[in-house]
Amino acid sequence: MALNPQAEELNNAIQQVNPVVLNLLSEKGKAIFFPKKGILAQTADAKGKKINATIGAALEEDGSPMRLACIAGQIKGIEPKDAFPYAPSFGKPELRKKWQEMIIQKNPNLAGKKMSLPVVTCALTHGISMCGYMFADPGDNIISPDLYWGNYRLTLQSAYGAKIDTFKTFTDENAFNVDGLKEKLAEDGAKKILLLNFPNNPTGYTPTEKEAEEIISAIRDAADSGKEIVVLCDDAYFGLVYQDGIRKTSLFEELSDLSENILAVKIDGATKEDYVWGFRVGFITFAVKNGTDGLYEALAAKVAGAIRGNISNDSHLSQSIVLNGFSDPDYLKQKEEKFAIMQGRYDLVKKTLEDNDYSSEFEALPYNSGYFMCIRLKKDAEKVRQILLEKYSTGVIALDDLLRIAFSAVKTEDIPELFENIYKACQEA
Repeated sequence: MALNPQAEELNNAIQQVNPVVLNLLSEKGKAIFFPKKGILAQTADAKGKKINATIGAALEEDGSPMRLACIAGQIKGIEPKDAFPYAPSFGKPELRKKWQEMIIQKNPNLAGKKMSLPVVTCALTHGISMCGYMFADPGDNIISPDLYWGNYRLTLQSAYGAKIDTFKTFTDENAFNVDGLKEKLAEDGAKKILLLNFPNNPTGYTPTEKEAEEIISAIRDAADSGKEIVVLCDDAYFGLVYQDGIRKTSLFEELSDLSENILAVKIDGATKEDYVWGFRVGFITFAVKNGTDGLYEALAAKVAGAIRGNISNDSHLSQSIVLNGFSDPDYLKQKEEKFAIMQGRYDLVKKTLEDNDYSSEFEALPYNSGYFMCIRLKKDAEKVRQILLEKYSTGVIALDDLLRIAFSAVKTEDIPELFENIYKACQEA
């Protein structure tokens, strides 16, 4: 089937700058576009006119958004125009610019590098899904460590027919398995989709500085050998690193201009970083060596088209609240306070496991960041989970032979009891 001329126009803009990026797009990715004609264009033409009967929304007699007082009265500090109308499918422009500034502040080596303006998604799940739409055809392999967020199966495998193709996350020495990554990148086929999530869910692991360098080198070497790679950086838990010597910035820093054969995609958001899980505000940002404004605008237009055809746009109210929060003079101070709580919980998990010998029943996998840590049991994990629920009023997640423990959600004082409960349940299983 012939592509829409607007899709062809975007594809040509990408092709002229970097044919590899076009090759990396799925068939859906090649076919999608953000409509510049039709209803949206005609609505834009009518903006500012005395009589504007184009907008699919209702206005009060004074021209402000129509609203119910029982709902509007609950919203304090946000103007009706920043809450009730539709937001653009690309996202609120001021928020996109602010988030780009914040990405650079958090990843200083990005300063001066070209990247796309972030496109707003309905948080990380939707961002992952939109990347599946953009890059994954049925049957495509998506390379990932074998310890990964289970929702990838729904967002990538079930929705787009891709296959999550895993390598062992850790070596026998409890280091990140860079050799396993190299082997997967070296397998047959030019196109590679690589999905990396640090800090990792479920393990709470982020590579050391040395491991991060090795990961970057492995991806560069694969690109130099002719592989065409899109690297999806799921940075959901960005910033929550609790140990020295651990990578604190995103791999997107180096990947952004590593090779013309590597398209780096940063998927992040306020959801976990700023503790607004229910607000559903996330972002997708693109970068490639020698990328141009035209290339990035074309990619952003494709994502915005996929968003328009999927959910239309993200919540305007959520975007406005988050943007206002970022501009608050106490924002950074408040983030530091919450980080200190998370650091304290992590430290107590480490101390509890160091002070008690639980090795007869379980051992901890490497962890140093994020919301989680995992323990590998010598008993059936699901059976242990059930005992914890029924006898110890304790909930954890069972994953094969692992228990995933969200210490982020446990009061600091309850952490020693949590592990003691697990130990007792293991003995009874």
